[in-house]
Amino acid sequence: MGNFTRRKFIIVTTLAAGFAACVQPISSQVINTDTSGLVAGEVKISVEDGEIPAYRAMPATGNNFPVVLVVQEIFGVHEHLQDICRRLAKLGYLAIAPELYARQGDVSQISDVQEIISQVVSKVPDDQVMSDLDATVAWADNSGKANIDNLGITGFCWGGRIVWLYAVHNPQVKAGVAWYGRLVGESTPLTPQHPLDIAAELQVPILGLYGGSDDLIPQETVEQMRQALQAGNSGSEIIVYPDTPHGFLADYRPTYRKEAAEDGWKRLQAWFKQHGVA
Repeated sequence: MGNFTRRKFIIVTTLAAGFAACVQPISSQVINTDTSGLVAGEVKISVEDGEIPAYRAMPATGNNFPVVLVVQEIFGVHEHLQDICRRLAKLGYLAIAPELYARQGDVSQISDVQEIISQVVSKVPDDQVMSDLDATVAWADNSGKANIDNLGITGFCWGGRIVWLYAVHNPQVKAGVAWYGRLVGESTPLTPQHPLDIAAELQVPILGLYGGSDDLIPQETVEQMRQALQAGNSGSEIIVYPDTPHGFLADYRPTYRKEAAEDGWKRLQAWFKQHGVA
């Protein structure tokens, strides 16, 4: 295991309220999903070296809910990620978003994107993320409300990359949906592999949703990933929305594109149902 297991940590003990400081001001088109008919709020996930906070939403009645892991953007589990959990809960899922930067720092109060990346995100090891997501699945399994045999994962930007990697790490995942996650990168001790590196061995069907005008993800890397997936046997697919920027589902930001966002959300639902996450 990585160095993250060697010490107890007390850095981020509770989730951010509202939206991260870096994304202010909030767009007027922001979507707010209410908690009517839901149980929603913060929970604590026991991990190898302590506890991390997570946001969980699920229907207020019933049990045996299919589970969707929701993996954060670089801005952490702020209001947008919490709202996505509520949207999924309205569809009948137990959706849970663990705060995966808990040991490295609180990004919710940092107002500069480059500082978020250099001071926090760049210090998060992939093996820590995989372990914390495993712990989140265990939490769901122990909740008495979930059926982890019906396990899905979705993630956005930073979390979109993680979707691809976790699907290889945990083949128990039935299906995943990766929203505009980077596909290539430098191999480092903290990030030894990237999605393109693992495409050939991927067995879990992943739906990748990308923007044709994404200034962070070159289209040639998207095409490389598509070709690598077609050479494998996971049944994964990539959809590219023409003239669409990075972050097109982020309704709280100027990058939001309503048509692509709504189409992607419909595709997510169909993908999960098609592959047994329902």
